[in-house]
Amino acid sequence: MLVIVAPGQGAQSPGFLLPWLEDATFSARFRHLAEVAELDLVHYGTEADAETIRDTQVAQPLLVATALATLDVLCPDGLDGVGAVSGHSVGELAAAAASGAVSADDAMVLVRERGRAMAEAAAVTPTGMTAVLGGDRDQVLATLERHGLTPANDNGAGQVVAAGTMEQLAALAEDPPEKARLAPLSVAGAFHTHHMSPAVGHLGEIATGVDTQPPATACLSNKDGRLVRDGREVLDRIVGQIASPVRWDLCMQAMLDLGVTGMLELPPAGTLTGIARRGMKGVETFALKTPDQLAEAREFCSRHGATEGSS
Repeated sequence: MLVIVAPGQGAQSPGFLLPWLEDATFSARFRHLAEVAELDLVHYGTEADAETIRDTQVAQPLLVATALATLDVLCPDGLDGVGAVSGHSVGELAAAAASGAVSADDAMVLVRERGRAMAEAAAVTPTGMTAVLGGDRDQVLATLERHGLTPANDNGAGQVVAAGTMEQLAALAEDPPEKARLAPLSVAGAFHTHHMSPAVGHLGEIATGVDTQPPATACLSNKDGRLVRDGREVLDRIVGQIASPVRWDLCMQAMLDLGVTGMLELPPAGTLTGIARRGMKGVETFALKTPDQLAEAREFCSRHGATEGSS
């Protein structure tokens, strides 16, 4: 069984889009999605520096447009044979559009507004996120609670991402969990915490006007790892997830329970396949980073995909 996943904010790096824009199909699709988002995403993906593309309002549309344009090249005939799709955080919007739950254009409008609203919410109080790597899980969670931090991303395999104010994160740095390593993340706010609540209301209002369809390929939800087959529920969960933790650990467990044999990560790839190598032993992974890997990626999809389709 094949699952295709889209990475979340922080996966981007300066210039990562350059080789992809040499592909005519990708370039045309990407430029259209950039127009819908009302952003010069070509510039951001090719010439902008790391600090510029760290901006929530830039990073989120850039990642979703990249994932969707890549799928047009990778799977021009649709997702037949794909057992499920998922995305980490903002990657869920790419997954929703890939599944057919929402249109690609609507996904770009939603991600544009999501990024703007989350940036505004993040500007109220200086906040951030730090990955906590290793350590005893119970002790890690207890330490975060003691410092008033939220486990905003539970990625399994010994990786929990703490989110909160910069003061709380500084306290964590001074008093970390035993045998754990801390890695501050290049994000501009405490995403998936109560600090993002204003963004939920804003995106929720916009989402009510978006048409949804039953997804042709089921979506694995960040909320609890459940397979969702109702388009409105897919979108409602994505809206609510802005201010609640990403349970990627539960998504990976669901993949294992479903019998997934292969995971392909869309560009800019590497983060989710890296987590899977630690937390999903026995599952083959493919990190699609550059277009010269497309033939190999198609062979990977064919090998792990189901001939009876994804429903």
